[in-house]
Amino acid sequence: MKIKIINPNTTAAMTDSIWQAAVGAARPGTEILCVSPATGPASIECYVDDYLAVQGVIAEVLKGEREEGADAYVIACFGDPGLQAARELTDKPVLGIAEAAMAMATVLAPSFSVVSVLDRSVKVTQDLVLAYGKERFCRSVRATGLGVLEFADREKGMRALEAQSRLAVEQDGAECILLGCAGFVDFMRALNESLGVPVLDGVVPAVAMAQAMVDIGLRTSKHNTWKYPEPKAFVGFEHLDINGEGV
Repeated sequence: MKIKIINPNTTAAMTDSIWQAAVGAARPGTEILCVSPATGPASIECYVDDYLAVQGVIAEVLKGEREEGADAYVIACFGDPGLQAARELTDKPVLGIAEAAMAMATVLAPSFSVVSVLDRSVKVTQDLVLAYGKERFCRSVRATGLGVLEFADREKGMRALEAQSRLAVEQDGAECILLGCAGFVDFMRALNESLGVPVLDGVVPAVAMAQAMVDIGLRTSKHNTWKYPEPKAFVGFEHLDINGEGV
């Protein structure tokens, strides 16, 4: 089994952290291919970042289909950029880490909160909560006030995440914490030990779900909404060859 994980930003250190977390969740015999696209933002914290990352996600899914033999895909950004588009390009399972984390959280606990990055990122996450129908479970979306790349300072990042996670539990009534950035995978274990409630990043649940879906032979529906795109001209995107073989 080969699971391709796409980090939609172009920061190699974050891609490496995501790969390490994914390998830890993979079974023997599961190959983890973790990549960043050739184009995209260094981090994803707002709508512009989110939308500019989608072209790179599309390119990597097409490559996974035509060259790499991927059995499933994981989009490793808590905004799930390009998730619906990716599902149109393949009949393999495609998981976004936000959708996977929210799905698993509602099995583990009656409520959750998401702890994210900048204040402006809160609305992006709130939109996803609504899109996935999880608003009745979500107690809050909290921001640490730090940008994604600032979490390279592990001590500073841990303090910020723990402070907001504790407020979510004690003030908002959350019984599970979701780490709202793929770059937070390195903090999950320590937060689980300190908070007393389940703490999930999205990468590990998505890998676990992808393995299970491949195991039981599940495929993305091509009946209507996620069927392959209709052939047409895509001006300025010829390098993607969306109408080419394998789509």
